[in-house]
Amino acid sequence: MPGAAPPGRLSFLGAPGHGGRRLCGTHQGFHREVSQEVRVALITAQSLKGSVVTAKSRIKLWSIGGGKGGVGKSIVTLGLGICLAELGKKVILIDGDLGGANLHTLMGVRFPPTTLEDFLLRRVSRLEDIIVETQVEGIGLICGADDILGSANPTYAQKMRLMQQIENLDADFILLDLGAGTSFNTLDMFNASPGKIVVFTNQVTSLQNAYGFIKSSLYRRLCRVFAKDEDLLWLIYQVGDKGAESGMQSIRDLENRVAQALPEKWPRLQQALDDYQAFLLINMVKKSQDLKAIDIIQTVCGDFLNVQPQVLGALAFDPGVETAVNQMTPFPIYMKKGRASAAIREIARSFLITCRISRGFAASLAAAGLG
Repeated sequence: MPGAAPPGRLSFLGAPGHGGRRLCGTHQGFHREVSQEVRVALITAQSLKGSVVTAKSRIKLWSIGGGKGGVGKSIVTLGLGICLAELGKKVILIDGDLGGANLHTLMGVRFPPTTLEDFLLRRVSRLEDIIVETQVEGIGLICGADDILGSANPTYAQKMRLMQQIENLDADFILLDLGAGTSFNTLDMFNASPGKIVVFTNQVTSLQNAYGFIKSSLYRRLCRVFAKDEDLLWLIYQVGDKGAESGMQSIRDLENRVAQALPEKWPRLQQALDDYQAFLLINMVKKSQDLKAIDIIQTVCGDFLNVQPQVLGALAFDPGVETAVNQMTPFPIYMKKGRASAAIREIARSFLITCRISRGFAASLAAAGLG
């Protein structure tokens, strides 16, 4: 993947407009803050004020990624799915963490009768044949594969077959919980989804990894879109390469270079960047100051990648979530009135608006190089 993360930006969580301040601190004074449910609802509502519903059909497939493990991607996937089902939607959850599946455990399914391994190894021909019924009405579960080493690294043909059949599943929403890291498999599945959600916390390492994940997925997408354009692909690989003569350090530099050297190709590059849309969800929010992490991610992505992720919402920290995990019970069910449950229900309601703002599955699949 071309280029390293821009130096001096995320290392100290400083960006223009923030004065280089550290945004991570102690949690003292948290109980003096305004109700966390109110703040979460506010940030969610404010994030959608400027949204324009442009697509004629609802986005069905959403991938949940983030780069770093431990930020709560599976918790978010599960909670969002539960709340969408409560709103009357038919939902299928897919554990796409090949090699480290745990979504079934969070759902209370101890011993899955079938997993993605059965599909990848062609023990079953149809993806719908491995959907496991759950305790929650309206939710089906496709469990991840972690029994064999090969299932963690599917072939191109297996990825094609998987992504194509996912879209054909009978559901209002399909939520694909991806594994940690920026492997090509993870990035390709993220990019192939019309809906993209990046989960992170306000921790320094999480912010670094969230930005790195967005950057890697964008570069991966550009490399796949322009795979047959040697001139443009060569320039893409030059970005961030300190040994290259080009001196390009950002996507904005790339745009300027293409406009000068390959002006006939600039519109295609601009369109590819315009088409990339990810949504941000900050997890484990303990105080209002934590929400500044959203602005940092947006600022750095705008400055260096020339993309502007929108905000899906914020999920409040709640110690009851860990208890629910240990009880193998989805947290919105285990603690219906908890802070995290109130927040995820607000996010689910806003999600019904957000899910219309993007492109269709076929276009997204092609852009990821899987169509």
